Amino acid sequence: MQKLGDFKLPHFFNYPPYFTLQPVRETREKQIQLWKELILDYCRTQRIFVIRLEEEFPLFSNSVIERTLSHEAREAFLSALVAEGRAEWLDKGRRNCLILWHRIQEWADIIVNFVKDNGFEDSVMTVEEIRSGIESRGTELHGIDRTILMRALKLLEQKGKLAIFKGTSTDDEGVKFSV
Repeated sequence: MQKLGDFKLPHFFNYPPYFTLQPVRETREKQIQLWKELILDYCRTQRIFVIRLEEEFPLFSNSVIERTLSHEAREAFLSALVAEGRAEWLDKGRRNCLILWHRIQEWADIIVNFVKDNGFEDSVMTVEEIRSGIESRGTELHGIDRTILMRALKLLEQKGKLAIFKGTSTDDEGVKFSV
């Protein structure tokens, strides 16, 4: 089985037709499903939050079989993730795609569990401490994309589980938990 670093690639990755958008609807649907799963799994294990279509992305080419996904295929696979709520285009030109290997609600649940597991109920933390502080090391929150984190925090704020307060800069944004 072929690997990309420490990531095991599925068998279809060495099958040249999967690097070309398939014209038959049923075959294309299966192809899209396989690519969606591969993209989510790879991004989750490699902790990748944004795919930029204009830049090289390791999954989109296979030197062993000398195949590369076309721009149209890349956009089709990412658009399928967007349609499922597993990704979002960050720009109108569809060049940058935010990958949601956990949906925002799932990230919110991870935050609540992090707060409870660490005894941070009724505590105050900065947004940066949640993303990169000592407390978050070894958790899924460590290194989380700021956009995703803020969306999850805002969802929890709407549910009354925390309050977000602004500082003088984005580094000063804080969160008061009340879970």
